[in-house]
Amino acid sequence: MQYRDVIVVFEISITLSLHSKLTRKLVCYIILGDIKMEQATKEKLGKIVELVNNAMVDPDIDVDYYIPGVEVTVKDGDADKSGDPYILLTYVISEYTRPTRTIHLGKTMLMSTAEEVANQVTFSIEEFKGEIDSVEMG
Repeated sequence: MQYRDVIVVFEISITLSLHSKLTRKLVCYIILGDIKMEQATKEKLGKIVELVNNAMVDPDIDVDYYIPGVEVTVKDGDADKSGDPYILLTYVISEYTRPTRTIHLGKTMLMSTAEEVANQVTFSIEEFKGEIDSVEMG
């Protein structure tokens, strides 16, 4: 049980003793709404992973994911501690040269459809590769 759930359960017990059944139903609806929202977000993130994997054709770019509950391929040493799910891009130029870019999948980005987010990620990958190539090639 998560901390948020404990607070809501406590809130329900107070609601039962102080208010009508209507209020009790409203609080229960909020709990179910949170669960459905989390499930919808996980489904959207899974769809984004699928779309990005299908769109990737450049073998020089490694794409790792840190999306708990959906896909985690980031090594512990590379993990970003921000808490948001993210995609880590690594451009493998040589054994010792591996520039990276992190694309955070925050709440604002996730307001878009999975297809729109996947397009933004794909564009960021192409842009990242172009930036590194322009520096490497002079």
